[in-house]
Amino acid sequence: MFEPLLTDVEGFVRAHGPVAAGAIIFLESFGAPLPGESLLVLSGTLAARGEISLIALLVWAWCGAVLGDSVGFLVGRTLGRTLILHHGRRIGLTHERFAKVEAVFTRYGPIAVVFARFFDILRQLNGLVAGAAGMPFPRFLLFNVIGGFLWVGTWGLGAWYFAGHVSSLSDLAHRLGPWGIAAAVATALGAVGLVLLLARTVTSSVPTDRP
Repeated sequence: MFEPLLTDVEGFVRAHGPVAAGAIIFLESFGAPLPGESLLVLSGTLAARGEISLIALLVWAWCGAVLGDSVGFLVGRTLGRTLILHHGRRIGLTHERFAKVEAVFTRYGPIAVVFARFFDILRQLNGLVAGAAGMPFPRFLLFNVIGGFLWVGTWGLGAWYFAGHVSSLSDLAHRLGPWGIAAAVATALGAVGLVLLLARTVTSSVPTDRP
């Protein structure tokens, strides 16, 4: 049923706009085999060309990501691990794939919810595993909202910016030289480290008792 989307994602987004991007991301967020991340990059590029609205894209993509993961969470909470694995084989959700995602959640806790979107498989099973594992929904929603914001901003806004500023970025890199580029990379890594530290701080402040 997803073959038309897989073969002509660009045409689908061109025809239906940012709402289509949000719908595809929504479906991918609770297990559907759809190219949500590449679609977001493509949509950001289309926005840079003025073919679709950037603001509408970011809003619909974020809503699709958050709502999709939330639906996955409710499915996981309702069905539980056993039923998900029993029926999941029909869509390629094997015990091994589920176990890998569970291991990540066990090790990193709610922080995994934030950064799961940046990794294949984790992105599709994020909500299902969190729900099946019994994570409280308010905590999941908080980190899901943060993760969706970072993911959409990184790929959607990032693609829009780079598509519209390729020549200026090349000029900037030439002006900065190797040392300037190295300093910029170090600054970016420091910012990422700060985000991780803040996320860990927020996690430690959230009660861990299950309802």
